[in-house]
Amino acid sequence: MDFVSIRIITADVARLAGFYERATGVQADWASEDFAELRTAHGTLAIGSTRTVPLFAPGSAQPASNRTVIIEFLVDDVDGVHKNLAGLVGDFVSEPATMPWGNRALLFRDPDGNLVNFFTPVTPAAIEKFSR
Repeated sequence: MDFVSIRIITADVARLAGFYERATGVQADWASEDFAELRTAHGTLAIGSTRTVPLFAPGSAQPASNRTVIIEFLVDDVDGVHKNLAGLVGDFVSEPATMPWGNRALLFRDPDGNLVNFFTPVTPAAIEKFSR
């Protein structure tokens, strides 16, 4: 088994995909106006329209209602990225801070309210963990 992606359901795929393109620098690949993917070396952030939900099961997913998942991206310089996100991100949950497990982390919400963590390993153990 291999983890492949996480999918966000949204009422506005173009807006959310555009936000993640600007925040990450990764260009979205569009399968249709209802589905886009931002692919990185280790995973994919898929963004699907509410119109796709009935294909799985009607009412099985609701946009802008997540309060349990944190979408995480490894970045080279979280402090530099924080400066670059000014003007794009409207809701910074926390400023860059070093976590007890060795990552310097920045938490913010995307336009649908999903919690996003951009982080940079800063301790030797954390750097080793992510250099494999």
